[in-house]
Amino acid sequence: MQSAATAFAWEFRQRHRRGALAVLASFVALAVIRLAVAGAGRIVFEDVETFAIALVVPMVATFLYFLAIFSFGLAGDIAARQSIFPARMFTLPVTSSALAGWPMLYGSLAMMILWLATRLLGTWPAGVNVPIFWPFLLGPSLLAWTQALTWMAYPMPGLRVIVTVLWLATIDAIVMIALELKASEGVMLALLAPHVPLAFLVARGAVARARRGEVPDWRQLFAWMGRLANVVTRRRDSFASSARAQEWFEWRQYGRSLPLLVALLLPFELALLFPFHQTPVIVFETLCGVLLTPPLMAFFVATTVSKSSSQAGDAYGVTPLIATRPMTTASLIAAKLKVTIQSTLIAWLLVLLAIPMALRWSGATTLVNDWMRELVKAIGMPRAIAIVALGLALLISSTWKQLVQSLFIGMTGREWLIKTMAIGAMTLLGVIVPVAHWALGKVVIEARLWVALPSILSTLVVLKLMAAAYVAIRLHHRGLVSDRTILAGAVCWDVAVFALYGLLVWLTPALVFRRAPLALLAILAVPLARVAAAPLALAWNRHR
Repeated sequence: MQSAATAFAWEFRQRHRRGALAVLASFVALAVIRLAVAGAGRIVFEDVETFAIALVVPMVATFLYFLAIFSFGLAGDIAARQSIFPARMFTLPVTSSALAGWPMLYGSLAMMILWLATRLLGTWPAGVNVPIFWPFLLGPSLLAWTQALTWMAYPMPGLRVIVTVLWLATIDAIVMIALELKASEGVMLALLAPHVPLAFLVARGAVARARRGEVPDWRQLFAWMGRLANVVTRRRDSFASSARAQEWFEWRQYGRSLPLLVALLLPFELALLFPFHQTPVIVFETLCGVLLTPPLMAFFVATTVSKSSSQAGDAYGVTPLIATRPMTTASLIAAKLKVTIQSTLIAWLLVLLAIPMALRWSGATTLVNDWMRELVKAIGMPRAIAIVALGLALLISSTWKQLVQSLFIGMTGREWLIKTMAIGAMTLLGVIVPVAHWALGKVVIEARLWVALPSILSTLVVLKLMAAAYVAIRLHHRGLVSDRTILAGAVCWDVAVFALYGLLVWLTPALVFRRAPLALLAILAVPLARVAAAPLALAWNRHR
């Protein structure tokens, strides 16, 4: 038992020490704000909404970070069939109860400390009845079930995400209903107390089965689909080129994950249309949720895109199979980009086919048609079509962008850089959201920001173009990409920027936006430097 406690303590302390420092810094910031408020003798948060943005958003980001590290979500492929519990831990000379229990214990303590810091150091708005005891159990309960459900092996890829999200959403719904009914502290404690022990039993069984290598497999039930695909595609035993072989490898690794996750979620989401097809709010929220599903699921798949093998666990380096392949670095990156494009298009094809069928069968088509007629009446048919097409294009491109925007970071293979960027993004989000909410409530600050908007956008554009120029020069000097490819990429990027700029100019009245900011927005919207830097990152990783 002692060896397991020490091993897991070292695991969390050494691998996530930068994240721990960031969390500690957030606690210090809370304490400083509270001391400043106490010294000034006034209340910073004048309403609950401001409090939610300024305090709850950073704490929720920390909560999600704890969920990721204590469930080993940053180390495994969350969309795979196998358990994401680190396989190297299975060799420890301890029981399965210890393997499941120590991470659950450390994670529960971290969740309790998070609530204690939020409760004692946070500056709460006046008139809000802050609970004391039951939130100490809510965080550990959600974490324990996340650990249990993600450590299980599943018969099909992608089921882990579906099961975990649905079960956690069910627990949240029960808690929200109890709060709406004004349940007492004792009732809330009674609702939450059994969760951690039950989750521990499930987690222990899941770890024990994973330790024995038991992975259920339902793929034989869908073998006919594979045989049909082989007939349609006329699959051959050999590949025409090494590039085609690499694309096949990338597709097998993660290409099917996004369409599968979307296909599994769509029935559950669109099922809400049938009982509530005459409720405009629920229909609208359901359609918005369906349209946001591919970008959200792409966030989970993106971690696998940056790895050279789905079986590499938490290893960030390039596997020998990839490092020694007789292919250029640019060809390896090109295979990833092609597969991500295919995966994105297939996922969105499923969405675009499922929505009309669900609307027709549920009877919600009339409601959606009324909305479209109102839109056409307000802005005209051409602009309505353009807005719908632009929104769809932005959603599709954002899905693909989610898959590849961190590719250049993951391809470096430097664990410290990957984790530092993740922590930095989380910290930046926790700072920007409260500051933006505070600034948008001040007329003077809004006016100054509006005046300074062209300068801010110009600065960001200059930085982006400078980074792109540096990447292009490095690609040319190292010979990773041919000059023709660099030129073709620049031309395609220019075409995309001018097309987006023209569409924005046509849709936006001149009285609302001047032309120059629209051009700057178009430049910032089309990805350039980060995608182009992926070959440099892989070359750095491949030859270290």
